[in-house]
Amino acid sequence: MSEWETVKGHFLDLGLPDLHSCFNLTVPQMQHIAKKFHQSMLHGLTEQKGSLKMLPSFFNIPTGEESGVFLSIDFGGTNVRVSLVQLLGQGKIRVLKKISAFLRDPGGSYDYTAATATGRELFGFLAEQIAELIGVGETIPLGLTFSFPTKMQALNKAVLIGWTKEFNTRATVGKDVNLLLLDALQKRGLHGIKPVAVINDTVGTLMTAAYSNPRADIGSICGTGHNTCYLEQQPPQQSNPMIINIESGNFNRLPANEYDRYLDLHSEKPGEQVLEKMVSGRYLGALMRLVLLDLVRKGCLFQGVSREMMDFFSQAKNLDAEHISLVLGDNPPGFGKTAAWLKNAAGIQDLSRSELQALKIIVSLLTTRAARLVAATYAGVLRHLDPLLKRPHIIAIDGSLYEKMPGFASCLEKGLDEILQNSSGQVQLNLVKDGSGAGAAIAAAVAVAPR
Repeated sequence: MSEWETVKGHFLDLGLPDLHSCFNLTVPQMQHIAKKFHQSMLHGLTEQKGSLKMLPSFFNIPTGEESGVFLSIDFGGTNVRVSLVQLLGQGKIRVLKKISAFLRDPGGSYDYTAATATGRELFGFLAEQIAELIGVGETIPLGLTFSFPTKMQALNKAVLIGWTKEFNTRATVGKDVNLLLLDALQKRGLHGIKPVAVINDTVGTLMTAAYSNPRADIGSICGTGHNTCYLEQQPPQQSNPMIINIESGNFNRLPANEYDRYLDLHSEKPGEQVLEKMVSGRYLGALMRLVLLDLVRKGCLFQGVSREMMDFFSQAKNLDAEHISLVLGDNPPGFGKTAAWLKNAAGIQDLSRSELQALKIIVSLLTTRAARLVAATYAGVLRHLDPLLKRPHIIAIDGSLYEKMPGFASCLEKGLDEILQNSSGQVQLNLVKDGSGAGAAIAAAVAVAPR
């Protein structure tokens, strides 16, 4: 008997709605989602209208024998990392030096992410970090992981479509980010640093995994955001295999409940990134808040402290992916970590064991659904790559949800096993750390390799 079933009777006694039916995904439902995902991939590849963009990266996977010293920039948030990376061949990587810097000074002296800053200033700051890491006279190829929406036009050309993640830097949208970086390097006198490659974090994750294992042909991010890429053997209008950036977070052929619809309707961009709003760390906390506020408002839960709960969970900062991990990692009999968090953060105490248990199970329902939705999309990619699963595949995954959220990785693997059934042994899920940093260096090596 599942944990849900053991307390379902108690929930019904409280008059709690059947959340299990709202968030449960059966195997037939997951198989149906996988089929729809594959169909949407085909639509994107043939430039038909659909939710999956299927963007070309212009990169094949590495051979694993690339070698040399390369610079990498990991630019995906308010903290930028620059690394000097040595590729040793045979799938081996060594980080020689690295430096990180905030794009927004905690003390308030500068903010290169704000509308008061220009692209020239932002990329000038990146060039400063590189100058701190290496000498002016050195000649080194550079790879940039740039995790914002871009239109890739070549290995080293990516035009910024628009900022996300609260970035508002001026004079950048519509411009080639690699050219902005090159101009900044020239102004710093770093004439030997050649930006030869631009990728996103998802492509970097796949390239990092494939450098040490050629069976890796799918890469994914399961963290604050969500996306997946894969190696397309027959890309449109191309003669060689190419990594395709699916932009899977935008997939929208999904079973949505009332909470999903409310979250989407009141988001910054309704109708966009529908899958991401169901599975990513950026939105799971918001979804959880909606469920809890609804249950408290209906008098189904936390009746003795309903006003305190309403006040507490009305603030977005009070429930995010980190708090979800805390609740998931807590255990009976006392659920001490959860009780301590609510007491210290909101002054809420004297919750019953059954109420704390209910909170954990509700959180588990949401995160389990997230993992199973992701599993269904992976199955859709595998259906495209190898319908009968005749060969082994490695899915390389980076991100805090997969690495750190209790139960997420195991739920994802279990969901994929249930979809693939007897063929599941052909698929392996691997955690890849720092795919963005190492991946940019590998991309630079691939870009300069003789063709």
